[in-house]
Amino acid sequence: MTAETHHDSQPGRAVLRARGQVTLPAHVRMELGLRDGDDLIVTVDSGRVILTPATLVPRDQDWFWTPEWQAGERQVDAELAAGKPGQVFGSDEEFLATLAAGIDDPTVLR
Repeated sequence: MTAETHHDSQPGRAVLRARGQVTLPAHVRMELGLRDGDDLIVTVDSGRVILTPATLVPRDQDWFWTPEWQAGERQVDAELAAGKPGQVFGSDEEFLATLAAGIDDPTVLR
């Protein structure tokens, strides 16, 4: 679905404020799934301002960039650099069984 082909959205009105700020109508933010702090790409085409949601990191991968996950990534990198390979599994089934056991007892995964 692109802005050029999708015209089902209700028209909205926005006012240009001081310092160039524009507030998008709530129904537009909801329709596009926009949240506070989301980046938008701004282009001008034939005298029209076009705002396009920018996907810097896909939302389904946001978890990877949380401070907690990144701390774990740094810890693993340090352990690998120190020659500690971590747990090695002999099969997919062994890995999945350990992972499933770790849901109830997180110490299994250490």
